[in-house]
Order: sequence, then structure tokens, then C-alpha cells
Amino acid sequence: MSGTQRSSEGLDPRRRRILFRCWHRGMREVDLLLGQFADARIDSLSEEELDQLEKFIEAQDGDIFSWFAGSKPVDPVYDAPIFQTIKAFHTHHSPVHL
Repeated sequence: MSGTQRSSEGLDPRRRRILFRCWHRGMREVDLLLGQFADARIDSLSEEELDQLEKFIEAQDGDIFSWFAGSKPVDPVYDAPIFQTIKAFHTHHSPVHL
């Protein structure tokens, strides 16, 4: 089930894949965290941010959820600036109530 509010039309193949993956995680809460961010920002992310996001979405849903909820520290392998960017997005722009 996709909750995306944006079309992938006009996005390059890499951004389309990332957008799709952000909305199709398996855990609905993580779909919302990553998908809403991707809907709003996928077209403006730099290549470095895309690299970080691709790496970040390799993590398990339960871990991602725990990191955002603050119930466990972010694994250093995935602790890139994109995590703080996504967290700030939800804190300041579009809060998701977990």
C-alpha cells in the first residue's frame, strides 16, 4: 500500500527507485517517516544526500523506527546527516505522531 502524494513523473530512475523504496518498507510507520520525507524532498536532494539515503534505507525497519523514537541509539553505520535531516523534517515541517 502506497501513501505517496507525489508522482514520480519527471524524476530520474535513481530518484524513482528511492521514492518507491521509501514508501514500500513493510512497516507502515517507517513508510510514513521515510515516504513523507521523500515526497517532499526527493527532487531537491544532492547526490551525496541520495547516497546517504540509499544507505540508510538498507537498515531494518525495526531499527529505523527505534532510532526515530529514540529508544535506541543510531547504529554508526547508518548515522549520516540524512538521518538528522529526516528527523528535523518531521519535527519542524510535517510531524508524524508515532
